[in-house]
Amino acid sequence: MSVNTGQRDIPSIVRPGGLLAILGGGQLGRMTAMAARTMGYRIRVMDPEPACPASFVVDEAILGRWDDVAAARRLATGADVVTLEIEQIGVDALSEVARIAPLRPGVEPIRIIQDKVLQKTWLAENGFPVGPFRVVRSEAELHDAVQALGGRVFLKIGRGGYDGRGQAQIGLGGPAGEEAIAAAWQSIGARPAVAEQAIDLDCEISVMAARNPSGEVRSFPAARNHHENQILSWSVLPADVPAELEARAEALAAAIIARLGIEGLLCVEVFVTREGKLLVNELAPRPHNSYHQSERACVTSQFEQAVRAVCNLPLGDTTLITPAAIVNLLGELWVSGQPNFAAALAVPGVRLHLYEKHIARAGRKMGHLSATGATAGEALARVLEAKRRL
Repeated sequence: MSVNTGQRDIPSIVRPGGLLAILGGGQLGRMTAMAARTMGYRIRVMDPEPACPASFVVDEAILGRWDDVAAARRLATGADVVTLEIEQIGVDALSEVARIAPLRPGVEPIRIIQDKVLQKTWLAENGFPVGPFRVVRSEAELHDAVQALGGRVFLKIGRGGYDGRGQAQIGLGGPAGEEAIAAAWQSIGARPAVAEQAIDLDCEISVMAARNPSGEVRSFPAARNHHENQILSWSVLPADVPAELEARAEALAAAIIARLGIEGLLCVEVFVTREGKLLVNELAPRPHNSYHQSERACVTSQFEQAVRAVCNLPLGDTTLITPAAIVNLLGELWVSGQPNFAAALAVPGVRLHLYEKHIARAGRKMGHLSATGATAGEALARVLEAKRRL
């Protein structure tokens, strides 16, 4: 889906040969840098880890914490445009970058999205569909919220949580009594959070949208996702949902990215209820794990699209050219030694993508496998078989 929202005083194009700076040097920064390198750009990243995954493929890596204003200043100085691969950047650091160079997506959208309390409230206030929720800032408010939301609740910390961290469940594996509520509140550090009603779902999908400073907006086809322990396990394109639901999901993502004014990417994670309703779960203003297979499935990958968007180039064609799926490779696979990659690569259509992370930890994303197939089901079966062989 492509639309043009219109905009005055369109910024100039950042042409190949320019310097693209990225806040964050993890696997998303690495893969974005690789796409930008293919297009002829020079790349600089900032990351707290000196040997971050992107450091091996960029021109320069600056060492700095997410709230390090001085490091952010060094990153932005001389850059033609700055983007990010992680939203947990300090607002002061973001503001300093924006003072020096064009920052895309922009300070205000990131300030809203990086705090789930602000994000969920913004979605509701702007008329986007969300499930029943309550903002809680104390244990007493959590007690009230659990009762109001029917006794089955997902509790998500406002700032800092991801991949299942900073989350708790209440009333799903046992009664939502006072002890369970108190334990959940303490488990997230007794900090402001969002309590969300547990919903009977048909599936979870995500839609990636892109918007450039010229106002062009384009959505990718929806991906179907499966999580284990609150971490994405696998994702497949296409989602194989009804065409009418697909159109609604793509339009929803396009509307949210335009309303936020984001220049760059926005992944909209969506719950699909058994009645066919779409409810926004979370937003991510960057490349996303659920679209790694776009590199093989679509005419334009999410990483090339990110470069096009922030450099104000025409957005790429997002048409699906073949079904494709990915499965995450977490640090647990390395516990007994090096996984058997040769066995996995013997499965037809499978490719290996490693991030050059040298320390494997439980839950840490070390890489992924991707596979294509004649159907979404075949692509998914291939990639899951490849993982089994590891």
